[in-house]
Amino acid sequence: MNASLISIASYVPPRALTNFDLEKMVDTSDEWIVQRTGIRTRYIADGLLTSDLGARAGRLAIERAGLNPADIDAIICATVTPDHFCMPSTACKIAEKLGITGVMAFDISAACSGFVYAMDIARSLVCGGAHQNVLIIGAEKLSSIVDWTDRKTCVLFGDGAGAGVVSRARENSANFIIDAHCASDGSKSDLLITPGPGSSCPASHHMIEEGACFVHMAGNEVFKVAVQTLKNDVVEILRKNAVPSDAIDLFVPHQANLRIIDAVKTRLSLRDEQCVITVQKYGNTSSASIPMALSDAFEDGRLRGGSLVLIDAFGGGFTWGSALFRFGI
Repeated sequence: MNASLISIASYVPPRALTNFDLEKMVDTSDEWIVQRTGIRTRYIADGLLTSDLGARAGRLAIERAGLNPADIDAIICATVTPDHFCMPSTACKIAEKLGITGVMAFDISAACSGFVYAMDIARSLVCGGAHQNVLIIGAEKLSSIVDWTDRKTCVLFGDGAGAGVVSRARENSANFIIDAHCASDGSKSDLLITPGPGSSCPASHHMIEEGACFVHMAGNEVFKVAVQTLKNDVVEILRKNAVPSDAIDLFVPHQANLRIIDAVKTRLSLRDEQCVITVQKYGNTSSASIPMALSDAFEDGRLRGGSLVLIDAFGGGFTWGSALFRFGI
């Protein structure tokens, strides 16, 4: 039995925050941000929760799959910015907002690799025969954990959500998830971390005063590890499946930094037209970035039924993952 990613959708909140807006907030400049990251704009979810973003993307993904909410029998939400610290899960909140009850719904925390992890888990659930249609969501309200006085991090992140439906592939269909590889290395977790609240840094006035509830990142060190790890990972998944890079229709990397994307693109000798790049529009939206980029490609006609797609991501943890699939049922 095979599983297919049969639809993709996204939701972008309405308020844009440009680099020129950030120039008025912190000591930075449009030129500095663009040169180092490629980012020009990001979007901020004023008055919306992560579950609101995820539900709006999820509803459209279900519609594009030609399904009804009642057809969904599992929901997986990848997020590092859940509505609530402990419970309920954001997936449960999304299920309620979609009118879906009585199905398995849970969150995963794999940072920027979350959507790849969710796709691999959904594939296992479908191929194991336990589920028919799994809604997978990457949703983030990163503006809620960003220190807007820290110019090293506040320029990087944005809010948004992307969603897709993983379903049982039709018999003899060539469109299915060919392979996925997810991995981690916790020994470098301090390089990209939100220290609290948590059991290692419980909620307290001291935690707030120290800014432990915000994202902390050692940018140069993360950059070096991300580039090398992603290069190795995408080379390996293509080698394992005997797929030459020029056979890839679309390469959709995690949209964190244009320099990282360019390094991986060069390593694979990919052409510009093979690459989907949206970091300039949305910034780094963590687990939402890959499905948001896929949705953009679908809406502009680049992603079609039968397209051979390679996705890859690297995030805090450290986590990383890649997947190779043909889109559609």
